[in-house]
Amino acid sequence: MAVKDFMTRKVVYISPDTTIAHAADMMREQKLHRLPVIENDQLVGLVTEGTIAEASPSKATSLSIYEMNYLLNKTKVGDVMIRDVVTISQFASLEDATYLMLKNKIGILPVVDNEQLYGVITDRDIFKAFLEVSGYGEEGVRLRFVTENKVGVLEQIIRLLVEENLNISNTVNIPRKDGKVVIEVQLAGNIDTALLKKKFEEHAIELAEITHTSAKAL
Repeated sequence: MAVKDFMTRKVVYISPDTTIAHAADMMREQKLHRLPVIENDQLVGLVTEGTIAEASPSKATSLSIYEMNYLLNKTKVGDVMIRDVVTISQFASLEDATYLMLKNKIGILPVVDNEQLYGVITDRDIFKAFLEVSGYGEEGVRLRFVTENKVGVLEQIIRLLVEENLNISNTVNIPRKDGKVVIEVQLAGNIDTALLKKKFEEHAIELAEITHTSAKAL
């Protein structure tokens, strides 16, 4: 799974000469928490709700409302933006993006190649990708197997499903510390689950759970 397949391409950005008051208004209107800062078609920084809050007068300030407005309209994004921005290539894997976000405790990565901004990948994009690849929101049946983690198990499960001419949407393998593996298979359409359960019992494969899934818009 590549970043380019799940990133947000339509990016709202801002220039370093913009005031932090205007940046705050843009975030509020667009329902965003951060904005890439672009100058001469290149990414030069990132401004967030947090950086603006740090640059704004506190509620305990003795400044008048006029003085606070003056300060907010005088301070530029370039004065408060994060300059050392963690970025990622559009050709990197989604796993790499997730790792960088966790490591740096951030919720967004500008997607940059050859110094050009192609989009952003956010924690929300990754959540949606997880739902998409797991088959969430598809009408059908999800099968959950718990079996020994050995060669040929997945192939045997898939072969038995193919014999029944079933439409396999996706599979997920989750190794466990006890040496076993959890295999989840999403099937599309109406399924005779009783027949499936009997078939796997005949082949000594533990079908731990059968869940009917319904269509949901992501």
